[in-house]
Amino acid sequence: MGNCNLTDQRLDRRTGLKVLGLAALSSSLGACVGGLPSFESGSGPAPGSASPTGPQGGVPVALIVPLTAGGQGGTVGNALKNAAEMALAEFQNPNIRLIIKDDKGSADGARAAAQEALAEGAELIIGPLFATSVQAAASVAKPAGRPVIAFSTDTAVASPGVYLMSFVAELEVQRVVNFAAQQGRRSFAALIPDTAYGRVVEAAFQQSAAQRGVRVAAIERFAIDQGQMEAAVGRLTPAMGQIDALFVPENADTLPAIGQALQSAGLNSQRVKLLGTGVWNDARNFRVPQLQGGWFAAPDSGGFNAFAQRYQARFGASPIRLASLSYTAMTLVAALARQQGAQRFSQAVLTNPSGFDGVDGLFRFRQDGMIERGLAVLEIRNGTSVTVNAAPREFGRSA
Repeated sequence: MGNCNLTDQRLDRRTGLKVLGLAALSSSLGACVGGLPSFESGSGPAPGSASPTGPQGGVPVALIVPLTAGGQGGTVGNALKNAAEMALAEFQNPNIRLIIKDDKGSADGARAAAQEALAEGAELIIGPLFATSVQAAASVAKPAGRPVIAFSTDTAVASPGVYLMSFVAELEVQRVVNFAAQQGRRSFAALIPDTAYGRVVEAAFQQSAAQRGVRVAAIERFAIDQGQMEAAVGRLTPAMGQIDALFVPENADTLPAIGQALQSAGLNSQRVKLLGTGVWNDARNFRVPQLQGGWFAAPDSGGFNAFAQRYQARFGASPIRLASLSYTAMTLVAALARQQGAQRFSQAVLTNPSGFDGVDGLFRFRQDGMIERGLAVLEIRNGTSVTVNAAPREFGRSA
């Protein structure tokens, strides 16, 4: 472990604001835990109650997550809670009083949780997870002048004072299309799942292609059904001789079958570069023969891998991929509470144009609530992924 020296700080020349390098802190602050309480999974009050952790006189911050929601919601909610508590445990003497609220995975629950949190003095809300819950919590927080840092990927819920700390598909599409165009790819096609996610990435693909001035020869949509997927590939076949890039934003449950269908249709992967989004970042995809040489955009994995090792050691289980978002949000809030005094959670501070470094790399919040990230481009090669274009280290260049 590193020492407790907060050396990775830089002064923004435009605002005079010191911006903490949270990625470096996340790998070194574990050495600074001495004397802090242990936040182990399953300890503390029953879900749904206020659960203050940290100094009782600290800055009150609420975490609203679906601790008791059914299905995967509860699993994700508890992982987000674990990661937030871990962030405080690894931060040197955090001046934060964390108030944990369970929104039960519903809009009504989120509204009630936000009301309770504000009544208990919360100056900022981290969460909720689901889009409808974010809207409900924001309807309480915004009139009170309390910012929200939410985990939803639905960009429609972002607004001034409601910031998205999430992996936004549109940014991944823009990054991989931009990189492919920079590498000389000029004629694109797309094979898009007929899902809500597919509709989001299709719109982003068309917008990115237009911005880069590249040709879109064909777009085919498919349902998650072997027959319909093969039919969509068949409809795409006439365009394959005209393209040099094919965008396929699908996950590991379906990509192997798509790869087989494309191979059967005569795709020349030496000439046509396959492109994807962060959903490609799955070891199962790295073994698919047809994806070898394909490019996708995602956060640099180094920070998450280090975080995952510490999470595993603390909680005895691997973190879900979203857990790093909660860790980064909580570390950011603790850092701002330490550095920025009464202005700690103001719009000017939260939307600092230089941004911040987190577990998943460089990010910043825009004034409209959207997040921007510095993403890497990775290539699937020999059963693994290799960075072919590193994530930017500062904003102002391609992100």
